[in-house]
Amino acid sequence: MTNVIALNVPTRILPQEARISALLGCFSQDRRISDDVFWLKENAELLNILECTGQSVHPETLQLFEGFYQNAEKRLQFFPQYYRFLLSLALDLEDLGLPGDVAQRMVDFAKQQELPLAELSDLQRAEARRLMIRRGVESVRDEGLDDRLRAFAARTHTFSLPNKKAAYELTHISFYLSEYGRRDPKLSIEGKLSLHFAGLTAFLDQNADLLAEICIALRYAGVEPPKIWTEWLKTETVGFIIEDGDHVPLNDDYHAFLVCNWHQAVAGGPVFRMPIPGGRMRFEHHHRATALREISQVMLSLDDARSGDWHVMRNRMAPQLSPEARDVLNIAAESSTEFDAFFEGFARANQRASQGGRLS
Repeated sequence: MTNVIALNVPTRILPQEARISALLGCFSQDRRISDDVFWLKENAELLNILECTGQSVHPETLQLFEGFYQNAEKRLQFFPQYYRFLLSLALDLEDLGLPGDVAQRMVDFAKQQELPLAELSDLQRAEARRLMIRRGVESVRDEGLDDRLRAFAARTHTFSLPNKKAAYELTHISFYLSEYGRRDPKLSIEGKLSLHFAGLTAFLDQNADLLAEICIALRYAGVEPPKIWTEWLKTETVGFIIEDGDHVPLNDDYHAFLVCNWHQAVAGGPVFRMPIPGGRMRFEHHHRATALREISQVMLSLDDARSGDWHVMRNRMAPQLSPEARDVLNIAAESSTEFDAFFEGFARANQRASQGGRLS
């Protein structure tokens, strides 16, 4: 038997610390076993959000992770390929209040074994550096790493096109360089504009998961996200449904649930303010029909009539779009003063056209 819980029932909302305890109980005990790599991923994501937003976690709740914590060093030695997950978990548990110094020994082991040298990706090296420096250890000496990350971020053309992988990498560049909002990531004007372009694509796709991360990354970079985006995300956040029960499937929208609430916390709102029943839970989000595919297909069909001028294309495209897609496109255009510059690249009418922007 399962229960579907609508999240707009205020009388059933627990105090915040109790809500957080229920979530941690679910993710640590009831969704997966700790030997599952997806257990590592889910719990690392949740604990990271709690730590970087300064949430209070009851000491008894942290004890749910005591078994993992006491075995974490041994697991790292046997499963070094998961060192970033394992370090993240141990570091956040200690910083949230779990007593111990296991994370220091784990960081020292990762340094001794030169585990970050096994990374091919600059982004993963930046994550490893961010984790290990939390215990005063320099992972690898790479003086050009930040410059390469910022150069990737500054290529605005990349982010005027639908590319979820690149967009998520862009958000994490802001996360790591800013120490999750603790310092200026020093993104260039172009890097901030890239975040804005990626946000417009995510909005056209009605992708709350990605747009939430982009709005967080913008705030960490010192840029206020467009109000239309943040108001839409607020609506999407309260629209989640939690289904609880011993056998509910776990192929769900847990990640979108976490990052939408993370965005609310970073924006100064309440975190996880909804009924949290506890036990095994499934997080379900209403999936809207995306306008992005329809818009792209219409632009492709225009062929030589396609233009990078939004004011020209608006009239050419409108008769061929459904009312829903047309509304999303028009709202996106209204949301941002950068839409004209974004659309020039998005239309792909003149690959040699330069893109500008006024974002600062």
